[in-house]
Amino acid sequence: MEQKSKPARRARASLPEPDQLAPVTAMVSSRLMVLANLLKRGAILRYRRTAGLSSVEFGLVASLGRNPPMSVIQLAQAVGMDKGQISRALAGLVERKLVARQVNPLDNREVLVSLSRTGIAAHEILLAGAIERTRSLLEDFDEGELSILLDQIDRLTRNAKKMLAEEKAEDESPRK
Repeated sequence: MEQKSKPARRARASLPEPDQLAPVTAMVSSRLMVLANLLKRGAILRYRRTAGLSSVEFGLVASLGRNPPMSVIQLAQAVGMDKGQISRALAGLVERKLVARQVNPLDNREVLVSLSRTGIAAHEILLAGAIERTRSLLEDFDEGELSILLDQIDRLTRNAKKMLAEEKAEDESPRK
């Protein structure tokens, strides 16, 4: 039990005291956002170059490649964007014949969208590129380091979800 508490104390000891202002760039969340933004910018350039897709269009093609067919509402929820933005991007994908629309056979008021044959081919190109980019990103890690990294990312993700839930609850609580 003593060994478990030592790393926790060590980690806490390296964080700045509340009365010390740390540069934002030294904070873990800031560093993770910088990494995520670098990866996103590189990916967007690749998607544009290899498949002619914007970042929004890529998100739609990726989601439809995993979960076809979907309603516009389901797709908006899957990619975390509003229905209007999704509808505009879908119109461009339909025009370029990457996405097909069909009436939902269970509810004729609803339209379902899915990838066309051309869209499936674009999805395969994007998937191959994502695998290549992941290999390049992780090439300096051995299996043990990768396992530790993925575990740490999962732990950070769980903590971030908990923090988000707490912020939402605080935001929704009545003001005093």
